[in-house]
This record gives sequence, structure tokens and C-alpha cells, in this order.
Amino acid sequence: QLQLVESGGGLVQPGGSLRLSCAASGFSTDYYYIGWFRQAPGEDYEGVSCISASEGTTDYADSVKGRFTISRDSAKDTVYLQMNSLKPEDTAVYYCAAVSGRHSAYLCREDPTLMDYWGKGTLVTVSS
Repeated sequence: QLQLVESGGGLVQPGGSLRLSCAASGFSTDYYYIGWFRQAPGEDYEGVSCISASEGTTDYADSVKGRFTISRDSAKDTVYLQMNSLKPEDTAVYYCAAVSGRHSAYLCREDPTLMDYWGKGTLVTVSS
């Protein structure tokens, strides 16, 4: 059974850092596009970042470029989202999701309806 489990969320002060993890089981992340999405209270899903299968091409939302970094550890079948210089507006539930097939990292991030498998999310709160 394919499963994604997020971890690493929590409360952090503005300017701080967190690293989110997305652990996959039942499949290899090397063959799937893995995206990070977030949803703030009362708002729609926002695509944060995506890493492509095999080549590891990445894409980021403009709102997080230069602050967030997505990476993959193939040996652990885990995808990370390093978040630096956090702002209060980054507060949200963060989800990772996966889709197989040929896409682009940009489309993976832009279209959450593309994703086949979702984790249950981890809450990130940025507040002083």
C-alpha cells in the first residue's frame, strides 16, 4: 500500500527554520514526482514546491523562492522541505503528495488535482 507520512512541523518564530520530511512507503520516490502543498485556514491549497522523478528537477512558488529547498534522499525514500527565514504568512498545514508518469515539476506544483497520493499533513505555525 502506497503511503506518505509528513513530519517536522511545529511552532517557530519569524525568521526561524524548520525541515519537513515526507516518508514514502510502498513505492520508490525516485519514480514519482513529489510535491509539497500547503493550506492556510480558510484558503485554497497552494503549491509550494515539487521535485521530479529521476532527474530531480525542482520548482518553487514565487512566495518561497530563495527561502525553501526541496530535496530527496533516495536511500530513505524521503523527500525534505527545508524552510528558512520563515514568515507568519507561511503558517499552514503542509502536505506532501505524489504522482507517477511524465509531467513537469512546474505542473506538479501548480496543479494539486494531478496528485494521486497524499499524506495527512503537518502543521507549521510561524508566530512570535
